[in-house]
Amino acid sequence: MTKRTRRQFLEDSMIAAAAAAAAGSAPQLFADDATEGKGAGGRLGVAVVGVRGRGGSHIGAFAGRKDTEVLYICDVDREIGPQRAEEVGKRQSRTPQFVEDIRKLLEDKSVDIVTIATPNHLHSMLAIWAMQAGKDVYVEKPVSHNVSEGRRVVETARKYERICQTGTQCRSNPGMIAAIEYVQSGEIGDLKVARGLCYKRRGSIGERGEYKVPETVNYDLWLGPAPMAPLTRKQFHYDWHWQWPYGNGDLGNQGIHQMDIARWALGINTLSKGVVSYGGRFGYEDAGDTANTQIVMHDYGDKSLVFEVRGLSTKSLRGAGVGVIFEGTEGYVVMTSYDSGAAFDLDGNKVRGFSGGADHFANFLQAVRSRKVGDLNADIEEGHLSSALCHLGNISYRLGSEVAADKVLPAMAMVKTKDDVAATFERTLAHLKDNGVDPAMTRIQLGRQLAFNPDTEQFIEAPEADKMLTRDYRKPFVVPEAGQV
Repeated sequence: MTKRTRRQFLEDSMIAAAAAAAAGSAPQLFADDATEGKGAGGRLGVAVVGVRGRGGSHIGAFAGRKDTEVLYICDVDREIGPQRAEEVGKRQSRTPQFVEDIRKLLEDKSVDIVTIATPNHLHSMLAIWAMQAGKDVYVEKPVSHNVSEGRRVVETARKYERICQTGTQCRSNPGMIAAIEYVQSGEIGDLKVARGLCYKRRGSIGERGEYKVPETVNYDLWLGPAPMAPLTRKQFHYDWHWQWPYGNGDLGNQGIHQMDIARWALGINTLSKGVVSYGGRFGYEDAGDTANTQIVMHDYGDKSLVFEVRGLSTKSLRGAGVGVIFEGTEGYVVMTSYDSGAAFDLDGNKVRGFSGGADHFANFLQAVRSRKVGDLNADIEEGHLSSALCHLGNISYRLGSEVAADKVLPAMAMVKTKDDVAATFERTLAHLKDNGVDPAMTRIQLGRQLAFNPDTEQFIEAPEADKMLTRDYRKPFVVPEAGQV
């Protein structure tokens, strides 16, 4: 989409935010074809799946509008689900029906849209089921729990001609769009490094043990594709982010937003040629598996994407904590939020500011009406690529081994990157020291340096890594293999 076209579309989206139409839905679970949908005056039937956290924003986006109606609230927790349904009933003409199992609502032809805000390990499977049933889908980030299933969601959307939007809302914000256009137009010279930052304090999630699942939760449905296993964390909700069977760490939690922006600025719509990651879970021992301090480096030839996760207390970098820095030969841009930031020359003088937010849900609704994938600001393939970059970083990390801190830099000597590897590493060590972690007494997880083929989305001569591109699915919660969606 050209700059002019994208800007004009954004303006049209904001003006027409209240307008929407529906994609049709098939009576059976697996639709035989994609229907034409309702006219511009039709009312969209919406089902919101997963309503404890981010799902509340989904409800807010669709309940009480003239052109949409929330027909179903779906959640595996019998306590929160009915509460949300009652709340929605106060905002529209009728109270939506509550169900625990998404498969029940997928049979309803009056449901045109399914929005998904469940834990990460359910995103792809539920999105695939919904599109196979003829629904359009808004799925939260990351769109997948592993690389392979993310590509399967893209395949499903294309096969069934469904509109599928990713919840990376920065792509709809005028401030962010203007910053990306500024960088891509050469205003900071050649972009060498796009650096994503997730400097977000995370505390211990408590001792690993065996805990009781809340009685109101359908644990079988909650686990879905994951193995049937006891609960090993104290807090059932949210803290799943830090355990590998369900989450992807902060790299795939908060960090997916900044990963997406970094890739967007690079203007590259493929995965990288290689990846390496290092870090660890420092400062405490708890039930978490994922890193709370992590560096990921992606090789894009003459450009690099670098990502930094810091879950302990830390100082900002060039004014950004949760943000993105674009480093060019003639200047740099720092985006300090989802929709604002500034450009600077090499001496640190501010050159230009960027700001402005918009409604990502409205963009989705307009694309549902137009039936044009190109109208989406965050089509599912964008979500797949950015999610997969997070997964690749975690695969490198998990396949690594612990080494003394002084062994990291020598091992990184062969890494292909435009980043100053030593400077990034020294800042990481300083971060640990500031939090009372002595690098001389601490071992760091040094990930494997992995070559990758972005065309096949497979690793090169690394069968152990290829196995981690997917997972063993627990029946019947299975994501189809390639070509079988």
